[in-house]
Amino acid sequence: MTELPASTQRKLGLVIDLDTCVGCHACVTACKGWNTENYGAPLADKDAYGAEPVGSFLNRVHSFEVQPESGPAQTVHFPKSCLHCDDAPCVTVCPTGASYKRVEDGIVLVNESDCIGCGLCAWACPYGAREMDPVEQVMKKCTLCVDRIYNENLPEEDRQPACVRTCPAGARHFGDLADPDSDVSRLVAERGGFDLMPEQGTKPVNKYLPPRPRDEDIDVLAPFLQPVAETPSGFLGWLDRALEKL
Repeated sequence: MTELPASTQRKLGLVIDLDTCVGCHACVTACKGWNTENYGAPLADKDAYGAEPVGSFLNRVHSFEVQPESGPAQTVHFPKSCLHCDDAPCVTVCPTGASYKRVEDGIVLVNESDCIGCGLCAWACPYGAREMDPVEQVMKKCTLCVDRIYNENLPEEDRQPACVRTCPAGARHFGDLADPDSDVSRLVAERGGFDLMPEQGTKPVNKYLPPRPRDEDIDVLAPFLQPVAETPSGFLGWLDRALEKL
């Protein structure tokens, strides 16, 4: 079995704003595209347009309807990928050492050449964040785009995960969560960021920001929905009077 490092120098991870995510799946598409064309074995799509399509994704967006204690129901879009846990059970259960957590930045990766496709790591992950590639028969998972964030051939603004770079709503943030002064750490502190399923004891690095409460007394569209004039005038006024006589 594989051992976890006692500590890591950094904790690179994502902070996802559930208040801002609109469920557009741009992050899913960008992740699929980048990781199919670059790092490791491609993410397969088998019989994509057939009767039984299968494929592997490193990032998915789930949508839920939530009913608050008061007020109308709300739709919450919930992106989910590997959370790069400090106490990652997917690593300790791996019989070949293919799954490992890096000391320098805390990223959890899979050495695909050592993976035997046993699926134990997927069974151990409480978040369902690992998927068996149907063609390569190796385990696939989010890499935090490790081939982007350290790539000095890319412009500075592109050295972040593809999902973060492409999010049109700015709902995804990337940084070092071990640094209390980093932008992501400040976001977590200011907005009450939380762990996904903390009762599992995995200590996920990735955090979620909760949806903000909705102010039911404010309707931003109300001023635009009021009639411009109580009594129609001009041609419309004449037409209205003419129709009343019919």
